Amino acid sequence: MITGATGLIGKSLTKTLREKGHTVKTLTRKLSGQKDQYLWNIQEKYIDEKAFENLDAIIHLAGAPISKKWTDSYKKELLESRTKSAELLLQYCKKLNINLKAFISASGVNYYGTFTSDEILDENSSIIQKDFLAEVCEKWEAAADQFEEIAHRVVCLRTGLVLAKNDGGLAPMVKAVDLNLGSAMGSGKQWMNWIHLEDIVNMYLFATENPNLHGKFNAVADEVVTNESFMKTITKVRGKFFLPFNVPAFMLRAMFGEMSSIILEGTRASNEKIKTEGFQSKYPKLQPALESLV
Repeated sequence: MITGATGLIGKSLTKTLREKGHTVKTLTRKLSGQKDQYLWNIQEKYIDEKAFENLDAIIHLAGAPISKKWTDSYKKELLESRTKSAELLLQYCKKLNINLKAFISASGVNYYGTFTSDEILDENSSIIQKDFLAEVCEKWEAAADQFEEIAHRVVCLRTGLVLAKNDGGLAPMVKAVDLNLGSAMGSGKQWMNWIHLEDIVNMYLFATENPNLHGKFNAVADEVVTNESFMKTITKVRGKFFLPFNVPAFMLRAMFGEMSSIILEGTRASNEKIKTEGFQSKYPKLQPALESLV
């Protein structure tokens, strides 16, 4: 079963799992006639019980998009869309006496806090800066950990910026570069943890099919670059000009409010743990990843 199957990762993951021979059920708030869809409503605490028949694993990707402006009410939605949905899934599993082989949940690399530091963080690192996104990720993972009661293993993938063609966070950057408006944001020294869409989909596939994988993993590429380097690489790939001055931090704060922190700050996360388990990225370096997409 996949929640959030219509999202950036969910769409590609559903397709890939089915191509690999898995039977995939998706939860949706509105039926569209697609294969193996089942209704759920978090507010009404309802899930179609047929979705749980012959169920081996749940991949939990559901959550309100983080890229909207963070009002107080939307911050509550950002948190509860992740945690309340997981709690509802667990309630139904217990009610129906479901024992899962695996519960696999999304999480964010902002688990450690949203700040700029050259320190390389791994899964043994604690929360260093207790800000809003760190709180969301902590409670998100805590909701996933409750499945230890009924699942053989629980996996959380702490995901960086997912790079995809014509979708996600990369698209507006490419549009700016195509207008010859490519430049660093804020100081330009903040680190950007990224991963190619194909690699994050394959990582979820790896987590699904590997019976020994459990725990928390940073879902990022090998090469973590600064924002300035990231933007320069896009302009290089597109054959455009890189502006020698940065977009001022105060302008981004005025435009996006508190949400601007995810643009202006960034740490360095290591992916060594998932690599030691045998996972290999197709796109470990930024330039080839961008060339495949833009």
